[in-house]
Amino acid sequence: MTEGPAKGPRIEAEVAGKSSKTAPKVVVLLGGPSSEREVSLSTGRECAAALRGEGYDVVEVDAGPNLAVRLAEINPDVVFNALHGRWGEDGCVQGLLEWMRIPYTHSGVLSSALAMDKERAKAAFRSVGLPVVDSILARADDVRKGHVMTPPYVVKPNNEGSSVGIYIVNEAANAPPALSDDMPETVMVEAFAPGRELTTTVIGDKALGVTDIITDGWYDYAAKYETGGSRHVVPADIPTEIQIHCLDYALRAHEVLGCRGVSRTDFRWDETRGLDGLILLETNTQPGMTPTSLVPEQAAALGLPFGKLCAWMVEDATCDR
Repeated sequence: MTEGPAKGPRIEAEVAGKSSKTAPKVVVLLGGPSSEREVSLSTGRECAAALRGEGYDVVEVDAGPNLAVRLAEINPDVVFNALHGRWGEDGCVQGLLEWMRIPYTHSGVLSSALAMDKERAKAAFRSVGLPVVDSILARADDVRKGHVMTPPYVVKPNNEGSSVGIYIVNEAANAPPALSDDMPETVMVEAFAPGRELTTTVIGDKALGVTDIITDGWYDYAAKYETGGSRHVVPADIPTEIQIHCLDYALRAHEVLGCRGVSRTDFRWDETRGLDGLILLETNTQPGMTPTSLVPEQAAALGLPFGKLCAWMVEDATCDR
């Protein structure tokens, strides 16, 4: 079990130890066609600026249908994947980069696809004893017609991220949720997990710490990405036992999914139930790297500046991830 948070100076020393004498040419992939395009543009621009500050030769590429042609023209040494959502973090672009044999950041084909499929990721978590809530996959039309699970429950796409398309059905709800027409044909319905929102970053093989995310309501898309949408307490003011288990669970989730580079695992903690109230929600293989994002905050709290964090990710890039 993880014994405590990673130490900032040790991480920074490892980053410094991996620095290249000749900085490679780095393509930062951003934008793309997913529902999280705007967040990806913000992430990509922040990371590109940070890498330029570290001395890298950086080219920003908005990922589109001609991506393979653009990469062949630029011939980068490394691709920094700043895409979010489908195609960018579900194994698709990772497969293209493997085919072209261009080293890239973050997780590989299989782990990206597995983490993006929430139901299959839960199966992986259960296989190693990690605590998750009960859930089912259901047809969206059936969910619109009547309760397919006893309230309270949550409805969300099975293969999207960043709280896109989240519906919370309260315990007293008489009617089923009015899902929008753009919801996928099959959705995940899971039991609602009450409590505080906690999150832990893993870099390489180290869990960094725990952040307590405070919002006025649900930690939805706006709360994640709009300035003032949430308040982050780093490190979280929680009992040592809960901190240790968040670190342990996040690292085990990272490992069972086969993640590489950086990941972030989210939890809900019902403090009235102690350790039994700690539930793993999901692991994000392409966590946001914007001014309001959680990963850079945790790294900075341990003495690892944003530029050094991005540089570590570039130096960690490989094929066959």
